[in-house]
Amino acid sequence: MDWEKRHITAEDVRAWSVLTNILAAHDDTDETYEPEDLAEELVETGVDPVRDTVAVWDGETMVGFAQVRVNDGLRDGVAKASIGGGVHPDYRGRGLGRELMDAMEQRARAVAAEKHPGVPALVEVWGNAPGSGGARLAQARGYDPVRYFRDMRVDLDGWKEPRPGPDGTAETVPFAERHAEAVRRAHNEAFADHWGSTPRSELKWADMLKARSFRPAYSRVVLSPEPGADPEDAVDAYLLSGEWAAGELYVMLVGTRRRARGRGHAARLLVDVIRDARDAGYKMVDLGVDSESPTGAVGLYERVGFRGIRTHVVLSHAL
Repeated sequence: MDWEKRHITAEDVRAWSVLTNILAAHDDTDETYEPEDLAEELVETGVDPVRDTVAVWDGETMVGFAQVRVNDGLRDGVAKASIGGGVHPDYRGRGLGRELMDAMEQRARAVAAEKHPGVPALVEVWGNAPGSGGARLAQARGYDPVRYFRDMRVDLDGWKEPRPGPDGTAETVPFAERHAEAVRRAHNEAFADHWGSTPRSELKWADMLKARSFRPAYSRVVLSPEPGADPEDAVDAYLLSGEWAAGELYVMLVGTRRRARGRGHAARLLVDVIRDARDAGYKMVDLGVDSESPTGAVGLYERVGFRGIRTHVVLSHAL
């Protein structure tokens, strides 16, 4: 059948939201989005929705979509692109996923060459679970599984606050706009040894902090105790939260600079935010973590009360 295919516009975000939420329920991804959240994705720094998005329509119903992003920075001398999307469960098995991937791989190749000429590039896709339809499609196209991530959750009804370790008494302070650049620098350093991470630019960082989903009231920092520290280099650890579904707080980023690791900062940040979320009436706190995190993050999260609820697989292919 000849479906209508076109890029996603601001007028399409309601239909886009309906589709993403159907996919979240059917594929058990828990990635639900309101139209306002998706509208922000169309105006992200560096995004050209005319060329970086495509949707498939059956009449007035969006039945498939895909979008591509190419990171500004390099990782180990390699440019990295990512493709996201999905096909409505009732329309699978008709070649739509293949057509969407064809279009976005071509676009990823072009953008990577524009941003990083002469540099090797790879593209990643997330399979919502090992062996899922999305993972099978990617593997049929030559993608290889390269990493596994775990979604973890604290159910706040009955959560008991753990005692901090011997060094887990650092004072945390609420995130404020004046901390934004220092937190960005701390994040880029903290994640420099994490798999697949590339530095966040000032513009991309600003996009995240001005998003409607960002929750500064449930974000915290640990400031350096060094007297006279440069204000733009004064954050030792940080935790940033967001909210996409009512009653569910999501820990978007948590990290500690290398100079401050081993002092219990991350645990203190997590406990403070979980406690505040519980007291505010949230039902749960979620996060995602690399199963092979070099900092032992999985064990840390388990100690403060998180439990694993699902696994995602990342698949990669050279462009």
